[in-house]
Amino acid sequence: MFYVVYIITNKRNGTLYVGITNNLKRRICEHRLGIIKGFSKKYGLFNLIYFEKFKYVKDAIYREKQLKHWNRKYKIDLIDRENSEWNDLYEDVFGPLSLEYQENVLNCHVHNKD
Repeated sequence: MFYVVYIITNKRNGTLYVGITNNLKRRICEHRLGIIKGFSKKYGLFNLIYFEKFKYVKDAIYREKQLKHWNRKYKIDLIDRENSEWNDLYEDVFGPLSLEYQENVLNCHVHNKD
């Protein structure tokens, strides 16, 4: 298992959200479906523009906190260095988001609310 710190946005130079997960594919799908209430849903953030993998959760948590405390310019500079076009990286990493996978994620959330 590995842990991922990621940054999502709604558009180039748009609003940024830094998060952490142990399942990046599922987490981005949750953002896209609007399942997760809060900041990312409010601002329509779901384009995966940056991520880093970590073996240990404590390292990922440390990095997430570090990035969250950086000012906006530092985050933008990081994204520009690694993904200068601000391309959505989801399909490059996981392929197209299938309807079947979306339904599976939705069903997990419905069953977990019981």
